[in-house]
Amino acid sequence: MKLSLGYSPCPNDTFIFYALAHKKVKGNVEFSEILKDVETLNQMAFRKELDITKASFHAFGYLRDDYCLLHSGSALGRGCGPLIVAKKPIRIADLGYKKIAIPGKMTTAALLLQLFEPKIKNVVDMPFDRIMNAVSLGIVDAGLIIHEGRFTYQGYNLVKLVDLGEWWEEETGLPIPLGGIFAKRELGGDVLQEIDRLIKKSVEYAFANRALTRDYIRNNAQELDDEVIDKHIQLYVNDYSLEIGKGTVAVDVLLKRAEELNLIPHSGKPLFI
Repeated sequence: MKLSLGYSPCPNDTFIFYALAHKKVKGNVEFSEILKDVETLNQMAFRKELDITKASFHAFGYLRDDYCLLHSGSALGRGCGPLIVAKKPIRIADLGYKKIAIPGKMTTAALLLQLFEPKIKNVVDMPFDRIMNAVSLGIVDAGLIIHEGRFTYQGYNLVKLVDLGEWWEEETGLPIPLGGIFAKRELGGDVLQEIDRLIKKSVEYAFANRALTRDYIRNNAQELDDEVIDKHIQLYVNDYSLEIGKGTVAVDVLLKRAEELNLIPHSGKPLFI
């Protein structure tokens, strides 16, 4: 059986899926890899174009009827949330009146922004790698940055206004659930278990063979130097990536809060199959 597998070119995803993409891990399922940014993958999942895909937990709020969460491959953690940045300090109370760039309406970052300050309505959707430049040029008043932006925003002479990850952790005491790996429920329990097993093996292989993953990661994250790549992987790939485990509590809380504010549809579907 060959299934489509979507993931992003970001270092955390190419690290996780290196072994599967290079046939270092084999099983009863084969994969056809599709590398796109997460917001594009979200949209592809809405159209049911992918059998298995990385997606934001925000998007999962809309995908639960057709997709379930897998136990391996997720991005959860502490100290890894999105940041709101600007050229100069802005009072938090004034953010609701500012134009803010976001990295996609279905990103978990955008959902956290809505949970943090529901008054924020004037948002501009743009690719995540263009946001810091837009803020620097004054095209927008502030920007919501993700991924390696955590490590590079100061190079654009920007200041941090809010760390939404810190806010989430203080609010809930839980790690921040950013993205997961999801598969079509219709694949059935046996196939989903095999996919989960292979993804976990792929993560384990990457941890044990970091040097072998380097070229694949670097080729897909062309603008990043090795130090930023290493920080990125360290931040977003951890024990939750091997097995989400108790991280499901954080996912449940995020989805419940979003449902209560009618930011995502209500659903009775379980996280897993």
